[in-house]
Amino acid sequence: MSTPTSPASDLRFVVGYDGSPPAGRALEAAVNLLQGRAGQIDVVYVAHLPSMAALSPGAVSELETDFDDVEQELRTMAAGQLDGRERSWGFERRQGQIAEELIAAAKDLGAAHPDATVVIVVGSSSLVAHRVVGSVAVSLARHSPVPLIVVP
Repeated sequence: MSTPTSPASDLRFVVGYDGSPPAGRALEAAVNLLQGRAGQIDVVYVAHLPSMAALSPGAVSELETDFDDVEQELRTMAAGQLDGRERSWGFERRQGQIAEELIAAAKDLGAAHPDATVVIVVGSSSLVAHRVVGSVAVSLARHSPVPLIVVP
């Protein structure tokens, strides 16, 4: 006879967020999944830089300023979507390859909260080109060391 296992005491959702409709649906799904459970939503914006080797220091500085502006806008959008619905959430900006950085964020959360269940939540891309060359969701499905939820 098997004994039921108790649910994880803490859920941590890493939500890939860029302000797009799929990202909004991913954040909505995380809110719904966390309802009535202990845990937190970590909204992660990954600023994707083109190859830095080809950019001048001035161009890199300008991109950083642009990313700061985008971060503030996305933080405001996420706060608006979560307003009054979810109190336990954070916002983080990372730089690099999107899938790699979401995985790194999940690993960091897992290390900081070893008893928590960490899950990455992303929206699916509707771009035709992603069917050919792949998308963040496809890359995560291949490489994520934690559970992944792809929201249509």
